Amino acid sequence: MRTRWRSAAVGAAAVGLVAGLGVGPVGPAAAAVYGPDAAAHAPTMTAAAPTPTPTPTPTPASDGFAQLTPAVTRQLDDAIRKVLAEAKIPGVIVAVSAPGKGEYIRSFGVADKATGAPMTPNLNMRIGSVTKTFTVTALLELVDDGKVGLDDPIGKYVDGVPNGDRITLRELAGMRSGLFNYSADEGFYKALTSNPERPFTPQELLDYSFKHPVLFEPNAKFYYCNTNLILLGLVVEKVSGVPLGRFIEREVVAPAGLKHTVFPTGPEFPEPHAQGYTNQTASGKIENSTDWNPSWGWAAGAMISDLPDLRSWAKTLATGTLLTPATQAQRLDVVDAIPGAGYGLGIFNVQGWIGHNGSLPGYGSLVLYLPQARATLVVLLNTDIGYEGQEPSTLFGEAITKIVTPGRVYSLPAQPPS
Repeated sequence: MRTRWRSAAVGAAAVGLVAGLGVGPVGPAAAAVYGPDAAAHAPTMTAAAPTPTPTPTPTPASDGFAQLTPAVTRQLDDAIRKVLAEAKIPGVIVAVSAPGKGEYIRSFGVADKATGAPMTPNLNMRIGSVTKTFTVTALLELVDDGKVGLDDPIGKYVDGVPNGDRITLRELAGMRSGLFNYSADEGFYKALTSNPERPFTPQELLDYSFKHPVLFEPNAKFYYCNTNLILLGLVVEKVSGVPLGRFIEREVVAPAGLKHTVFPTGPEFPEPHAQGYTNQTASGKIENSTDWNPSWGWAAGAMISDLPDLRSWAKTLATGTLLTPATQAQRLDVVDAIPGAGYGLGIFNVQGWIGHNGSLPGYGSLVLYLPQARATLVVLLNTDIGYEGQEPSTLFGEAITKIVTPGRVYSLPAQPPS
């Protein structure tokens, strides 16, 4: 999901499925349907010319996942370099693995265009809408504790929500509330791009949404909307009695064993990290957005993580380690969202790959798990600028899965602006 303001995406500010889903583009045309020391180091790959000698297409095993042989590794290298060059992406980190099939960890391109510093697998990155998976997990833990009910109306916890007596927490988590996406509001876009270092409060974000009429009746259709997650974040805070970021770090991040995943309260960004580049700017020109304040994404897209943590989180999220089996089953009960993709409660299923994508100005992410092969795929990049209408993370996800799981290709079709 994207956290972009002004482009087709299944996401909004800082998170999402887009052209896919994520926090996505900001602004009036934004489509809303849609730690410092890393533990692992791997060789840094630079974008060199592709290997001219063709390699045979891998034959997937019965679980649908190809053995990561040297030949398949070369195919992956070439495919990733091709996307990097064609889409003019500064840098990307990729990890693909499955038990008994091998492990592929690579970084390509640069982390800083000004210095030429290479992208490396140990960098912290803003993860955009992948934040939604943490916020919804926090909510579902409260469900398991009997402190909230998925079919409670949001009006029970937050005053002033249009249709608040009828929109349920389940519909918010499943992107079926009908509320307007605040990150698609023109006033919000101007406020953010004119001063991207400024902080936003959750209530300010809701105000941008609530001045618009509802788009449809609760549960009538799917519409990817960051407003939904801001409300769920407020529910977690009200019921738990602690700030959302603190609750997530204490009750989700720590129990999951994550070491470098944080919920920032401002623009702070643990070192080492990549510089991020976006064209979602007041001038429309590409700018460095590394130190923009992610508070505008908050529960929908403000978090930071790294490759080892996200590889672990992909499995925890998809298998429901932190939840009861009954609650995890509800989470994974997906409904049709966009062609080829179903959306559950803060999670998607694209051709069997379960997880979420993320996008906010300057960064993109993709965190996936394939249960049949117990396979993990994580992609992190330092731009959100699309290519031919596609999210950059989608381009990598598609290129990689065409090689390792040709029967289950990750692809999110571009969505027209709404």
